Amino acid sequence: MKIFLKTTKVICFFTIMVFNSSFAQTTPTNTYTIDGKINFMKLTDTGILLIAHNDGFAGIKPESNKLIFDFKDYGSVKEEELQFIPATPYVVISQGGFAKLSSKKTVFDYVAGKQIFETKENGWKDAFSTQVFLPQNKLVVNGVRTSKEQYAPAVGIYDMATGKEEKLIYLIEPGKVTMGTVTVTGSVYMKNNKVYIPTSKELICYDTTTNSKVWSAKVDDISWLTSDESGNEIYCFEGTNGGDTKIHKVSSSGEVLWKDSQKVKGSISRFEIMPQGIAVVSDVADKGGSVFSAKAESKIAMFSAKDGEDLWDKAPKTKGYVQHFYIMEDGILFGIQSGGINKISFSGETLFKKPLKTGENIHTMALTPKGMIYITDSDADIINLKTGESIWNKPIKYKSKSAVTSTYDAANKRYLISTGDDIVAIDENSGAISTLAEYKFEEKEAPTSFSVRDGGLLLTSDQNIMMLNFDGSKKFHEYYKSPGRSTFGKIMGGVMAVASTAASVSMAARAGANRTGYGGVNDMRSYNDYGKEAKRASDMFASIGSASFDYMSKRFKASAATENAQFILTKLDDGVGLVKINKDSGAKEKEIVLKDKKPEYEVDEYAGVLYYKKDNNTIVSFDLK
Repeated sequence: MKIFLKTTKVICFFTIMVFNSSFAQTTPTNTYTIDGKINFMKLTDTGILLIAHNDGFAGIKPESNKLIFDFKDYGSVKEEELQFIPATPYVVISQGGFAKLSSKKTVFDYVAGKQIFETKENGWKDAFSTQVFLPQNKLVVNGVRTSKEQYAPAVGIYDMATGKEEKLIYLIEPGKVTMGTVTVTGSVYMKNNKVYIPTSKELICYDTTTNSKVWSAKVDDISWLTSDESGNEIYCFEGTNGGDTKIHKVSSSGEVLWKDSQKVKGSISRFEIMPQGIAVVSDVADKGGSVFSAKAESKIAMFSAKDGEDLWDKAPKTKGYVQHFYIMEDGILFGIQSGGINKISFSGETLFKKPLKTGENIHTMALTPKGMIYITDSDADIINLKTGESIWNKPIKYKSKSAVTSTYDAANKRYLISTGDDIVAIDENSGAISTLAEYKFEEKEAPTSFSVRDGGLLLTSDQNIMMLNFDGSKKFHEYYKSPGRSTFGKIMGGVMAVASTAASVSMAARAGANRTGYGGVNDMRSYNDYGKEAKRASDMFASIGSASFDYMSKRFKASAATENAQFILTKLDDGVGLVKINKDSGAKEKEIVLKDKKPEYEVDEYAGVLYYKKDNNTIVSFDLK
């Protein structure tokens, strides 16, 4: 199932379906009473259910039969006022003005159930931005102080484990008269024990261990920053009025290293620092501002880390938006969203005999023992990464009618691709292609998940669950009619029957790498190699050293309590509810009756708990195990 999604459901019923109700459960495991009217509830990465209500902000742990906290200092809290910080136990509550753009902010640890930062209590008149840095576990606040400090612009650093203020940096000392206003122009950057603050006049570096200013550099109006792994080389990015980007380089001692900034067209989407130079991908949107239109395209460039000079006489043509980008041992491999894969050396020479033509929308580019596999909406192939040639002589073509999902059958050494109404089997060694099975999901659905299990091949969607034997014959197909949604409404709404709240491991991995959202690329991973990212995230959480991150680490290590079950929302004898289906047998193991025409609920697959909003002031939970 998909991860890290907004999972609250609002669904109306229309049709009637009769079921045997011997498994029906109507009595909840726990009941939680909320004083204020419930405005919003969300199951987070951590497994904590958060409830925003008219009187405040509350939380529920799956193992608790009561609220773990219910803060009412904030008054009414609305959904649009909440900003969840990915891969952390923190949420920012912004109230007053334009919600998340508001300058009144509270940072809350919802695992510990405690407030970390609040604008007024910490001496701020306005907090324009709040940033959390991992693995340092620090909060950086940019804003202006209160009247007691003459509204001086400042940057504050706070320890997230304790909430203690570690450093307050004044951009203008309180009461000091200056010519013009100094403002922070972009995102503050933290690396090791240094904090870099981009302002309208200069770039300022502070040492957090000595609480002192180290240097300032004459580089202004910077939007964001990144650095090499050592932190000795700082790269600064300045947006221009024309939508292009200028790159500056500063040393760890504050010396501007490049005589002239390097300008690239468009906005930078990937930035990789390598021994051979700096690889940059920038996206140039069409006149309407979209990078996905036919006229939009990405630019790839290679600059000298020493002086910023362009290392390529001629940049490779992309003719589209770069969807995949990998740094390999001998060059740069990239895939285009509109179709096409190519590889260039670090000196700018084409390494493939000719650019590889592919179908649109490259779902997968991954390593296999035979080469690199790619899978698109309409074709698949394994190619030799040295030449770009197919190891099977030609790509495998298929007609995608709905959606493409794929998996690898290790026991039979074959790749399996579901195209929406059939399964294509590709022999790993020979590339021989065959149609393993044809199938039809009800309500015009297509599988959203495809996996190999001990007993066969499992395909699932919102209302359908099907298992095939390894020879392609049908083992079972169970279908439960949706409770009144039209096919059109389902497609437009994109609603899943149950959405998993398994934590977003890729988001956690990026946070652990301490890179900006713009910098860096992931190494190309092996096909079907999913567990390593979760382990890296879990290890990173454990290393941070706070009780809240330790709680997250344990959750990442755990297997889902309901990993062998599929949950489907449907119409039961006594009203709309969930059915629990065994993935290996197709047997219905449980029914949970919600008795609601428009149920709002969340499912925690890790803990095996269903949370259901019974009324405006009550949430109940059901044990799914």
